[in-house]
Amino acid sequence: MRAYERFLRYVTTDTTSDESNPACPSTPGQLAFANGLAGELKGLGLADARVDEHGYVYASLPANCAADAPALGLIAHMDTSPDACGFSVKPRIVERYDGGDILLDEDRGTVLSPSKYPHLRDYTGQDLIVTDGTTLLGADDKAGVAEIVTLIEELVTENPPHGKLCFAFTPDEEIGRGADLFDVPGFGAQFAYTVDGGKLGELEFENFNAASAIVTVRGLNIHPGDAKNKMKNALLLGIEFQNMLPPWETPACTEGYEGFQHLNRMSGDEEKAVLHYIIRDHDRAKFEAKKERFVKIAAYLNEKYGEGTIDLDMEDSYYNMREKIEPYLFLVENAKKAMLDAGVTPLVQPIRGGTDGARLSYMGLPCPNLSTGGHNAHGRFEYIPVQSMDAMVRVLRNLTCLPDGKAD
Repeated sequence: MRAYERFLRYVTTDTTSDESNPACPSTPGQLAFANGLAGELKGLGLADARVDEHGYVYASLPANCAADAPALGLIAHMDTSPDACGFSVKPRIVERYDGGDILLDEDRGTVLSPSKYPHLRDYTGQDLIVTDGTTLLGADDKAGVAEIVTLIEELVTENPPHGKLCFAFTPDEEIGRGADLFDVPGFGAQFAYTVDGGKLGELEFENFNAASAIVTVRGLNIHPGDAKNKMKNALLLGIEFQNMLPPWETPACTEGYEGFQHLNRMSGDEEKAVLHYIIRDHDRAKFEAKKERFVKIAAYLNEKYGEGTIDLDMEDSYYNMREKIEPYLFLVENAKKAMLDAGVTPLVQPIRGGTDGARLSYMGLPCPNLSTGGHNAHGRFEYIPVQSMDAMVRVLRNLTCLPDGKAD
């Protein structure tokens, strides 16, 4: 079975994660998908395939040759982003894409267009899997799951020489919890790769340092007709906090290695307002400086309006994996070679985000990130070329097989 065929089946299960639920996995669809995946792996011959009590799927293939190779892992996540609807996904294949607009939903006039997404034209003549314009597709990261499982089927069927291979599929990556309960010792790999990137060829071993910040503003509400010199409007004070942050350090104004702070949620009234931020930077010193700015603004406003007006709750989420990958740069070089041998041009670049691999690298499992071939993740205009999925299976095979070994 080709990877895209599995993918078309996988995306029909709703595995949207839910940040409001502290359970793991955070949604029942993820557990259903995990159980089905473990059953599929057992059917392929991986006798130790299992789902643990937290919804993580683990499996392995023992080495089939005498070559001295470290145990290598491949990891993908099962959940999809809550940023867009993941229920009732209806994928379809646009065969031999002609380079023009793709009508996704005629009733709503939803069009996937190269005028907005110029990279579409790179896939003229290829077969594109798209949405129906009402949901995300789920290539992030069910494409990674499908590519790994397709590789497993090839390895079991054809028995090329390989060392011990370990596989894991995680829940709740999209809400930042994918590595929380990952069993690194039980996984059994010395090194691993997450298959959770975008465009074919992406190879990443740098990511943001990340923190979250919750700014709670406590005001004093008075009837607006009698409010002069009395009202302390929490909403306006929240806006004042936001306006003290550099406007050029937002996601819409940054790229590459440039960091940002991002207000992604705000709620409240005159009495109380709550602002939710994420803080990101590749450079650790700049990251710490951004956090310190939040502290200083909170202190300034408390001095201006009274102690207790601003409450700042800030917490680090993950750190740049580069520090943990640099001692093992052969992982990056091996991935480059695997791509080149598969006819794929490596695109080494920083992640403007994070992956399970960032957290896992700090948990003792060095873990660069590989592409899946998908584009426009987390939205209705997500798509993935069938040919990119096939290419990634070849890359993974080159990465895991030992050409100089001899299968038992």
